[in-house]
Amino acid sequence: MRGGVSLQTRREFLQHMIPRYRKASSVKKKSKLLDAFTAATGYNRKYAMELLNHAQEGQPLPQRPHSRQYGSDVQHALFLVWNAANRICAKRLIPFLPTLLEALERHEHLQITEECRKQLLSMSAATADRRLASRRKLGRRSISTTRAGTLLKQQIPIRTFQEWNETRPGFLEADLVAHCGTDIEGGYLYTLTLTDIATGWTECLPLLLRSQETVLAAIQRARTLFPFPILGIDTDNGGEFINETLTAYCEQEHLTFTRGRPYLKNDQCFVEQKNGAIVRQVVGYDRLVGEHTYRQLTELYRALRLYVNCCRALDETPVETALREESALRLRPSQDSPPTLAPVGGLACPEAARAARGGPRARSHSLVSTTRAVATGRLPLCHELLSICSKPIICTTPRLFCGA
Repeated sequence: MRGGVSLQTRREFLQHMIPRYRKASSVKKKSKLLDAFTAATGYNRKYAMELLNHAQEGQPLPQRPHSRQYGSDVQHALFLVWNAANRICAKRLIPFLPTLLEALERHEHLQITEECRKQLLSMSAATADRRLASRRKLGRRSISTTRAGTLLKQQIPIRTFQEWNETRPGFLEADLVAHCGTDIEGGYLYTLTLTDIATGWTECLPLLLRSQETVLAAIQRARTLFPFPILGIDTDNGGEFINETLTAYCEQEHLTFTRGRPYLKNDQCFVEQKNGAIVRQVVGYDRLVGEHTYRQLTELYRALRLYVNCCRALDETPVETALREESALRLRPSQDSPPTLAPVGGLACPEAARAARGGPRARSHSLVSTTRAVATGRLPLCHELLSICSKPIICTTPRLFCGA
């Protein structure tokens, strides 16, 4: 009962019960009042008797200090910085607030007072999450266009989210994102998202339409983009994946082909997270049609892969994150440091970055090979990214990628 009654309410009820309890003429009446008091407040019976017998009647209630009130200018600046950082979580955002503020002010996207800056830089991650909660609720949701495949799916084995323990790079989750807006009728563009389980490496490829042929062509194109050979593909039960064309291709190329359970998105949790964090966050929920838009989306993803797989690469791979979550109860809160963004120059050796911040140093042979494979693929991307960053970019909004 105590969990639903505030402290101030319990104290007010105590002040109301003290004179009645002390004026009770019999033990039976006091017992009834005590029962009512303990039932309403949830206090232990002995503790309640102590309060009713010895608490001072009319004692003033202590006032809790009010939490710091942030003005609209602080909240607006926080939202602008959060939006410019592609809406990452507050635990990752707060350590980089000074850098982001300086960059936005330098490019004249933000002007704030010293008092506003002081409040913003002293804000905790929990407070920032509460301030941004209302903005997150305004996000739109996509429409599912997945249609069940043929009876061929009975021949394709099921793999659940609990069975993803691969430490070798090359096992991918695949999913389609429909750019249909609010209406699924007619033709529109799709995005094929491919995410590697062990490393988190993600490639996004646009499709003019949804068919067996376009999906297979995109997968063949993706095999030339990943820095390591593809060993297996896990998909949902849509007909664009569950068909004889893709099954025969996987058998011919010796690729492991599995599928998730129908209507259970947890079986494809890695690629579903990338759909929201990359495709929906950058491209949005609008309806996209036409070859011109298709070419624009292709160019966007060509640059976006550099940002996602280089600049925005996290310290942890999905497999390492799962292992950390399993042992989270054995860690002290002080050991749970926020993940950081790795600079482009440090991606050639992610292990050195982990060691520099005091992270785990012991690695299995498979994880070391995974790191080397990813580093080998990231090096040419880093050089390409540096060449792009050296060119002037004209952008009127503080977002990493602006809509056409």
